[in-house]
Amino acid sequence: MKKEMDIVEKTAREWLTKRGVTLDDIADLVYFLQVKYHTDLKMEDCLENVDRVIAKREVQNAILTGIQLDMLAEKGMLEEPLLDIVQRDEGLYGVDEIVALSIVNVYGSIGFTNYGYIDKQKPGILEKLNDKEGKLCHTFLDDIVGAIAAAASSRLAHRAANVE
Repeated sequence: MKKEMDIVEKTAREWLTKRGVTLDDIADLVYFLQVKYHTDLKMEDCLENVDRVIAKREVQNAILTGIQLDMLAEKGMLEEPLLDIVQRDEGLYGVDEIVALSIVNVYGSIGFTNYGYIDKQKPGILEKLNDKEGKLCHTFLDDIVGAIAAAASSRLAHRAANVE
């Protein structure tokens, strides 16, 4: 069973990289969310928390599911009208946010507020992923990356308050 978990985690991490997202990109988002609350915040702390969030199976499953749906949409392999909805990242679709919230839910209510904030601000890598001009579809990935950052921010906040 452990070997299967290792394959899932490795694949989730590889798929993030193949889609143009590094752990440093996500750590930058964590820093953006937490720097005003932690005066001595270091990027290494942000990166460690991102790494720990991605190590969770629920997070890996969300990464694989969301990226797979984005890739299928790019190839035109979803049926209409779902194909058009995902390709356009239709505002009322919401399923992409539900997948992302499954990640945030692992780390409690502070993660929800961080996720909502970063989803609206779209800093750093999120701005790039949200750009609809290219041929790549990131309908799920932008929300997943934001959720990982929000969850890592929540984990960091809990650890700083010694309540994790």
